[in-house]
Amino acid sequence: MTNFGLFVGLVTLDLIYLAESAPKNNQKLVATDYTVAAGGPATNAAVTFSHLGNQATVLGVVGSHPMTQLIKTDLANYKVAIADLHPSTNTAPPVSSIIVTQTTGERAVVSINAVKTQSTSESIPPNIWQNIDIVLIDGHQMAVGYAIAQIAKNQNIPVVIDGGSWKPGFAQILPFVDYAVCSANFFPPNCHTEEEVFTYLNALSIPHIAITHGEKPIQYLSSDKTGVVNVPIIQPVDTLGAGDIFHGAFCHYILRENFPDALANAANIAATSCQFFGTRRWMNSK
Repeated sequence: MTNFGLFVGLVTLDLIYLAESAPKNNQKLVATDYTVAAGGPATNAAVTFSHLGNQATVLGVVGSHPMTQLIKTDLANYKVAIADLHPSTNTAPPVSSIIVTQTTGERAVVSINAVKTQSTSESIPPNIWQNIDIVLIDGHQMAVGYAIAQIAKNQNIPVVIDGGSWKPGFAQILPFVDYAVCSANFFPPNCHTEEEVFTYLNALSIPHIAITHGEKPIQYLSSDKTGVVNVPIIQPVDTLGAGDIFHGAFCHYILRENFPDALANAANIAATSCQFFGTRRWMNSK
């Protein structure tokens, strides 16, 4: 069964290097491998959702700068549609430079996020709602995400947030959310512990809440029931984008399975991705 997903947020161009380590001051390194891909939490999630047999649309700012052709070609290759919030802008897209340490899979990232490319709800294309089954919001286009969340709620379309970290504006979106899938770095105001985060989100009547911890088990609260989902033990090659891939896989599985099973299957996909360099090569592993 093919589902349609709308992924709202950041679109970047990722330049990814595999090296022995991140460079120190005044040090030059020669990378052992290199790849270029479209990036950003919503974008990588959309690519994953599409790879698992669905149709995905990214709603973000791309524009018409020559560098965006690399983004457009990559997303077209993975059959991800683009709904551009600002198609006429000729500003260069946000670029991330990432160095992955060869022995550990850990990554160092220098990036420009969507701070300079914020859009308003008036920029949302009017035709994006056709057949949409699920929405993911990563918080990098907050005004747009807020408008999308409200419309989705009114149309009974489930809303997922990628809570990688707390961002101003999330407080307005969260009341419309069905699935808050957050990292251990997601701390709303006045929250300092995981228990306080669960309490904060639960008070907003979010039905399903999960907090991921990298390679450690996922904690969740679903319909007032708590639980733990174990994560596969692997030797990582590259952890870049694992959380984004997790969220894209979660959007796929939650339309078919219960909350704990969707988390578990998403964790399996993310673990597979970590065993390959870059954010795309895992897709060719089978």
